Amino acid sequence: MAGLIKREDIDEVRQRTDIKEVIDGYVTLKGAGLGSFKGLCPFHDERSPSFTVRPQVGRYHCFGCGEDGDAISFVQKLDHSSFHEAVEKLAARIGFELRYEDGGTGPNREEVGKRQRLLDAHKVADEFFRAQLLTPGAAEGRNFLHGRGFDRAAAEQFGVGYAPQGWDALLKHLRGRGYTDAELKLTGMFSEGNRGIYDRFRGRLIWPIRDIAGDTIGFGARKLYEDDQGPKYLNTPETTLYKKSQVLYGIDLAKRNIAKDRQLVVVEGYTDVMACHLAGVPTAVATCGTAFGADHIKIARRLLSDDGTGGEVIFTFDGDAAGQKAALRAFEEDQRFTAQTYVAVEPTGADPCELRQAKGDAAVRDLIGTRRPLFEFAIRASLKRHNLDTVEGRIAALRESAPVVAQIRDAGIRPAYARELAGWLGMPVEEVSRAVGVAAKRAAQGESPAGQGGAQQRTGATPGIAELPASGVVPSFNRPDPRDPVASMERQALEVALQEPAMLAGETWDRFSAAGFRTPAYQAVHDAMRASGPGLTVDPVRWVEQVMHEVPEPLRPLVSELAVVPLPASNAEGVLKYCRDILARLFELQITRVKADKMGQLQRLDASAQPEEFQRLNRELMVLEMERRSLRSDA
Repeated sequence: MAGLIKREDIDEVRQRTDIKEVIDGYVTLKGAGLGSFKGLCPFHDERSPSFTVRPQVGRYHCFGCGEDGDAISFVQKLDHSSFHEAVEKLAARIGFELRYEDGGTGPNREEVGKRQRLLDAHKVADEFFRAQLLTPGAAEGRNFLHGRGFDRAAAEQFGVGYAPQGWDALLKHLRGRGYTDAELKLTGMFSEGNRGIYDRFRGRLIWPIRDIAGDTIGFGARKLYEDDQGPKYLNTPETTLYKKSQVLYGIDLAKRNIAKDRQLVVVEGYTDVMACHLAGVPTAVATCGTAFGADHIKIARRLLSDDGTGGEVIFTFDGDAAGQKAALRAFEEDQRFTAQTYVAVEPTGADPCELRQAKGDAAVRDLIGTRRPLFEFAIRASLKRHNLDTVEGRIAALRESAPVVAQIRDAGIRPAYARELAGWLGMPVEEVSRAVGVAAKRAAQGESPAGQGGAQQRTGATPGIAELPASGVVPSFNRPDPRDPVASMERQALEVALQEPAMLAGETWDRFSAAGFRTPAYQAVHDAMRASGPGLTVDPVRWVEQVMHEVPEPLRPLVSELAVVPLPASNAEGVLKYCRDILARLFELQITRVKADKMGQLQRLDASAQPEEFQRLNRELMVLEMERRSLRSDA
């Protein structure tokens, strides 16, 4: 067994190693005063940088978690290597030849730690695959690359290779380099059958997957032949080196540009990464067979120096349903960033590779340049799931989208998007803003956006539009807030309808029956009135009794209260005038809502493409406005 590294050589490596250069390979460092640099700690998740490096003394220290050390301990912890392996790696980095006690020459291949042994095997395999791409048998692989706009230089830049057809080409090669079957089983490059191990990747195009330091830790393989019964893409399985939730393809090539440009572009595949880099978007990376998750975010935040002073993360997804689902999953992780998050989706659904093929490099750059905030994408995606031409659809859409707007971190942008949402829905800005405010308050209290009860029930707060119960769920009604002007007007209308049902005769009943109530408790009472029918309105006693029977049991005390509360009038004439005024206000509000609905339809309409529909809506808006003015003159 080889002896220990001489102490003086360890000291020499430590002294001659630039610790900032070493740590720069993992963490984006910024100047923090004379001789000091600071970045986000790689040992714990933090939002503000507290990891400090002092090159002059060769030390680092995190004031957040307490981790500290020198260049050797840093490499040990980040590479999960032994002390000897870390010293040897740093010595090789500076070209220093180590000496060992007792005349030893250092560990031979068999004595290298398991991790380094695996890394060596991957390096050998990487070289083997790349060499195979140039052989006659790899013609199909070269055709695939050429068909997607990648020449030989591009293949070399990204280390693309080819796994020969057959069962043991790589196996024989690695055995010939001294690797045992026991070692090879640990690499993930081989499968095992009754006769032993055999090549996992056969007749496929190969991409090396490298860690942030540039070491190959796994491979991704693309099917080329029709008789290949395997999946289209086949990756290395989980190994001690390869953890797919912690790997970003292309990170080794993109890391410096990510740090320099404060930008990270997340695409979906290996060819998309290649296309982006070749087109002038060198900040692109891709996940490897998994969604972009918390561990990926930790890597991204360290490179972006995600400390709230800028930076952007841009997700590109296919325009299909799966792509939208992936974007919304990314939005769920958005709050882990302080950088702004965006989404870039090509209108035709083309991915960056396809876009580059069809329209050239500039089109890929333009795609990234036309990115939209991720929260806007999430809002619009939620609206698409609802029929905005119906009251119920718009209410459901607002209930789903208001919490998204409430999550917008920039307090200056949030109100602007509330106004945008009001336009997309065709609803009053005040009502949308109120729903967003309720959602923000709930989020601050730790409640789910569409949850019921909880803090709302404890405080007696009024349920807003965003709080309406989902279809099929029995609601738990809360007492409406009398300070809410809409709720107050709706209450007065119900008081009039219960106490003076004769006011609902004829055409007035039709208008009253069609009216929409935004307060859930009052809407339930209104539903009970419609179920009771106009026939009972001539008999106030039976009318109230029937409404009490039709209304949900929790609301019966409310109906009783509405039926007996004094109306603010001193004589019959005053009561008549008051009732007319209140009903006119209710009907005017209904007209205003219908107008807002049609204005929303008008905003979503392409006038040049549908001129007849555009004219029809304008005529209807004009009739509604005349009707509204008529109500005011009659009141």
